[in-house]
Amino acid sequence: MDSRTKRRLSPAELDALARRALGAGVAGHTELTDGYANAVWRLRLDDGREVVCKLSPPPELEQLSYERNLLRMEASAYELAAGAGVPVARLLRAGFDDPVLGGDYLMLGALDGVSWNDVKPTGEDELRRELGRLLARFNAVTGEVFGYPHAGITGSTWREAFLAMVGALLGDTERYPTPLPEPPARIRAVLEAASPALDEVTTPHLVHFDIWPGNVFLDLTGVPRIQAIIDHERAFWGDPLAEFVTPTIFGELREDDPLLTGYREVTPLELTPAARVRLDLYRAYLYLILLVENGPRQYPESEYARVRDQAFTSLGDVLDRLVRLAPGAVG
Repeated sequence: MDSRTKRRLSPAELDALARRALGAGVAGHTELTDGYANAVWRLRLDDGREVVCKLSPPPELEQLSYERNLLRMEASAYELAAGAGVPVARLLRAGFDDPVLGGDYLMLGALDGVSWNDVKPTGEDELRRELGRLLARFNAVTGEVFGYPHAGITGSTWREAFLAMVGALLGDTERYPTPLPEPPARIRAVLEAASPALDEVTTPHLVHFDIWPGNVFLDLTGVPRIQAIIDHERAFWGDPLAEFVTPTIFGELREDDPLLTGYREVTPLELTPAARVRLDLYRAYLYLILLVENGPRQYPESEYARVRDQAFTSLGDVLDRLVRLAPGAVG
């Protein structure tokens, strides 16, 4: 999707960046447009390598609070996920505060598979089950602090960090007025009242929080399998249960979901009443992101309207449910 946050570089600028980063020039380039925030190109280098170049937004463009230094978190996540046995693209070079670019970039080895978003493979239930197993490995990585360390939004407990994350996002609505189903203060109150359920989470786990078909690459040369999970820029340290929100966006997590089956093959996960409250808290947070992020990005109305309308309605539904079901929720 087109976005104001996507930086534009000329072929000469791409060539110069590739030479600084990888020591080879660009023989050909194609912009990859599936993403929502960062500009991404597939580059064919003059030494024969195929790489993907990912750029942070222009430094003069304000972003949401949690989006500060997104590519730095993504670079860390690639290395941590690979160490945990999760298939990811190979991180070739991470450049931070590049003096010529005036921002951050990543150079990744290009994948030869296909985006799950572009195909309808056979055996999708088995692929979803495999994805569950891989996400369990991803979530097994633990850290020292909850939240977004690279953005400075953290907490010593998961409840503290999550409420700081919500507070930062609602605070962004002061800079970017956003139509919401309830006033920001009301949303904050509902989520805070339900937040005691978060105290069950005592260890920071790595959470991708952007698992949708466009971020999963498949190898279709034989029996379909997952080649790699990509785009870790929205990752944070928190509750592994949050991982199930994006793959079930605008819906519910069912006990018979193959994603959950695969996850449980690696580690136990029980959907207790408190866990259901936590899932709704994370759904509310995701829907808020989808609504507020249009402020700095300014998506084309024709492309964004459906997502915006679904997020608006779904956020209202989740808030209503939290008021009814969460212990201590406001009336």
